Amino acid sequence: MSIEKVKAYFRKYNMEERVQELDVSSATVELAAAALHCEPKRIAKTLSFLVDGHAVLVVAAGDAKIDNPKYKAKFQTKAKMLRPEEVEELVGHAVGGVCPFAIKDGVDVYLDVSLKRFETVFPACGSPNSAIELTIAELEQYSGYTEWVDVCKGY
Repeated sequence: MSIEKVKAYFRKYNMEERVQELDVSSATVELAAAALHCEPKRIAKTLSFLVDGHAVLVVAAGDAKIDNPKYKAKFQTKAKMLRPEEVEELVGHAVGGVCPFAIKDGVDVYLDVSLKRFETVFPACGSPNSAIELTIAELEQYSGYTEWVDVCKGY
């Protein structure tokens, strides 16, 4: 299971105990916010796209939406989300648990500036009922991100 890969990843940093396995689904922003008793905007959703034939992840605030013109300006292509059946194959996690941890080699991770409003955020951990609370600095450290981007709107 993907959550086991994520736990093993965080075990290397003595952080495995911070991974939360929930009794209810956290597969959507709304469900995760309810399960974690936080505002939906603090859920760090991980969106998966196809750019030049490979998977790219954009981690954004729960209340942010992709801004197509900004996305195209950054990636020189139209925002094309991976189909659900492609996500697990290309990224290593299934829809509902996609996160920037313990992903397949060659997947670039970008953090959207919509996250910078918060002290801590809650990304998933590889399953549709998991999360971890991280500071923004920890998210930078453990996501292996490529760079901060500004490709969202509506927050």
